[in-house]
Amino acid sequence: MKATAELQVVPVGRGVSVRQEISRVVEILQEQDFILETHASGTNIEGELSDILSAVARIHELLHSAGTVRLVSYLKLETRTDKAPTLAGKRL
Repeated sequence: MKATAELQVVPVGRGVSVRQEISRVVEILQEQDFILETHASGTNIEGELSDILSAVARIHELLHSAGTVRLVSYLKLETRTDKAPTLAGKRL
């Protein structure tokens, strides 16, 4: 099932800069067959629903294994039955 999503990952307790962790998040997402749009507060994703959910799990696993103690992720998902949702279809 195709889906669009917005993902925001927040490493908690890592200090002022979280650039390293967020860069790793983007790298993990880029390893997938997703269409991505990064922005100031997160990343928009277009892809298969199961792949998006798996990528979020992988992000948590890899960042925790790299030493991030606490992660909070906000995930908004959209699926449709009348047509495949796309990021291009969301642009004004």
